[in-house]
Amino acid sequence: MNGMKKKIILLVEDNPDDVTLTLLAFKEKKLVNEIVVAKDGEEALDYLFGTGKYAGRDLSVMPTLILLDLKMPKIGGLEVLQRLRADERTRLLPVVILTSSSEDRDVVESYKLGANSYIQKPVDYQAFMDAVGQLDLYWLVLNKSCLDKSI
Repeated sequence: MNGMKKKIILLVEDNPDDVTLTLLAFKEKKLVNEIVVAKDGEEALDYLFGTGKYAGRDLSVMPTLILLDLKMPKIGGLEVLQRLRADERTRLLPVVILTSSSEDRDVVESYKLGANSYIQKPVDYQAFMDAVGQLDLYWLVLNKSCLDKSI
């Protein structure tokens, strides 16, 4: 890795078609990051806090970016976000809400709870591919995170 920190994206998405489309978009854009997929909020929290099936995971390795859907079974995206921001270990992780919801209350509540960005999933395939490419460029290349060890 030549001293470069491995960049992990945590994709929290319950819709298998959206997972497939997102992974395809990352592949098409030639993004070399590791992508961890959590199928619901409960699995995402297990991954982030090393519980459940992720018990014993190295918690010093955290995602560089979390892509979080809102409407999910078990634990919804807003509750996941609330729990992330309430814990010292995860409160500064960049979280981008990537959802089909365009409801004003979801946008407002996401930002109130500490989301870094809110993106409504484009319905059009090419627009979706472009949006994912922009996500990578900004959040994983251009954005300087306070979590970077070089700061």
